[in-house]
Amino acid sequence: MESMFSSPAEAALQREAGVPGLLTPLPDLDRVYELERVAGFIRDLGCERVALQFPDQLLGDAVAVAARLEETTGSKMFILGDTAYGSCCMDVLGAEQAGAQALIHFGPACLSPPARPLPVAFVLGQRSVALELCVKAFEAQNPDPKAPVVLLSEPACAHALEALATLLRPRYLDLLVSSPAFPLPVGSLSPEPKPLERFGRYFSLAPGRRLEEYGAFYVGGSEASPDPDLDPDLSRLLLGWAPGRPFFSCCPDTGKTQDEGARAGRLRARRRYLVERARDAHVVGLLAGTLGVAQHREALAHLRNLTQAAGKRSYVLALGRPTPAKLANFPEVDVFVLLACPLGALAPQLSGSFFRPILAPCELEAACNPAWPPPGLAPHLTHYADLLPGSPFHVPLPPPESELWETPDVSLITGDLRPPPAWKSSNDSGSLALTPRPQLELAESSPAASFLSSRSWQGLEPRLGQTPVTEAVSGRRGIAIAYEDEGSG
Repeated sequence: MESMFSSPAEAALQREAGVPGLLTPLPDLDRVYELERVAGFIRDLGCERVALQFPDQLLGDAVAVAARLEETTGSKMFILGDTAYGSCCMDVLGAEQAGAQALIHFGPACLSPPARPLPVAFVLGQRSVALELCVKAFEAQNPDPKAPVVLLSEPACAHALEALATLLRPRYLDLLVSSPAFPLPVGSLSPEPKPLERFGRYFSLAPGRRLEEYGAFYVGGSEASPDPDLDPDLSRLLLGWAPGRPFFSCCPDTGKTQDEGARAGRLRARRRYLVERARDAHVVGLLAGTLGVAQHREALAHLRNLTQAAGKRSYVLALGRPTPAKLANFPEVDVFVLLACPLGALAPQLSGSFFRPILAPCELEAACNPAWPPPGLAPHLTHYADLLPGSPFHVPLPPPESELWETPDVSLITGDLRPPPAWKSSNDSGSLALTPRPQLELAESSPAASFLSSRSWQGLEPRLGQTPVTEAVSGRRGIAIAYEDEGSG
């Protein structure tokens, strides 16, 4: 009877955090995890306590790597294996709680700037790349030697891009190589001239050239992947790349290529649908999906002001990693917006198990800001920092008297005419909606209260002043499925 309503107590103790993956042979640890470079980083800083962050699939090697580094450097290592949001983000908060003076991040990383200054070293991994097969695949998809093409890769294959470009440059005249955009160390100055930074990568463009002129050749992925659409790094590139420019992906093991144009079209169509859902929404849930990435407070304030200006109500929810069960507890919310790193914001989008759609901040900006350019002209921004003032992509809200707020708008989902929003600035003292009650009392009208009043069952009635006062008596003891006064049958 108990198992029908709850899980056995032993399940919580036996549950695994994730698939640990195959263990790396001990002779290959130094090469796979670049332990010599990591040890030099620790010795140069003179750190006595260092935090090591591993994703779930690499936790099997964590103990061996920590022991090897302690033996080499003499410093104390702490393993961080319980990231609150996503393993791609630097867990600087967890490292500071352990008293660590530096953080070593292993595995794929979003390379977002941290919210707190802490020395960080990245070990992206070095996946083997069949250069000869990739060269043949590149030549087959790019017969024109004068066509501009940029080489991209998944993080674990970034080490092989220069070698691949060396084999291709004798024939191809306009070949651009991207490199990971690692956050600058604390106190260091940015190089001048600074290369273009997009999609977590650097692009050293020649003067007068634009990234939108280039096609893309992406090295990464696997033929054994069950659903390549769930790769957030590739999705970020496909959404942000210039429409109409060729984009090919190449498996680094077999050299098999695939035209990603159709997949990019599906992703963009999904984004346009999410924008329409956000325009129809009356209540928006802002999910605080990260606390370790810089400018998350400014971005949260920007999104709240954005929804208020568009005549929508917003709630800020700090739920950790979003799951369908967590978000189903808020049925009054029409759409959710995940404030996370670029990879974290795209990861859950294609899951059909969520009760309400989950948007990225860029979709909410396109839905609520009437000055935002139309689709095809506005870039899809994957990092919320690009929406804030000071960014070259920032588009300020029009003033309240602007005609943009009065432009008729028809929902492409319901076909109804959307009324213009009652524009209220964030510092307007009269922005709270007050609803008179029959007793001439005033109370703030909230979407949650409106949703509750529309339900057929609203909970137990308080019946104030109608229930006689009695002395306190001993109630039932036990748990709901097995009280002590119940029989065993």
